[in-house]
Amino acid sequence: MSSPEIASLSWGQMKVKGCSTTYKDCKVWPGGSRTWDWRETGTNHSPGVQPADLEEVVQKGVKTVVIGRGMSEALQVPRATVDYLKKNGIDVLVLQTEKAVAEYNALVAQGVKVGGVFHSTC
Repeated sequence: MSSPEIASLSWGQMKVKGCSTTYKDCKVWPGGSRTWDWRETGTNHSPGVQPADLEEVVQKGVKTVVIGRGMSEALQVPRATVDYLKKNGIDVLVLQTEKAVAEYNALVAQGVKVGGVFHSTC
């Protein structure tokens, strides 16, 4: 099962190919996507993305995770989160969201089992 391409990104809006939902923040993995609701894990811009935000994506058997920190990179990614992914044998890329989406889509095109979490505003 392949990861879905991100079809479009603009401030506050993301579309995933094959999905009718418009996301503000989203999680993607091989075979699916959904809204990334920060309230589920108590995530805020600081300290930022937590391992709990990534568990669902990791459980899908991804080899790489791309984290989009927002258009202005306001969303932090603590060392503990990166370490969590590496301990699970997963490569991680932490980038500004536009760059993250471009990198994610390039990995999808190469057939990599890639997942991601993307913040589409600040």
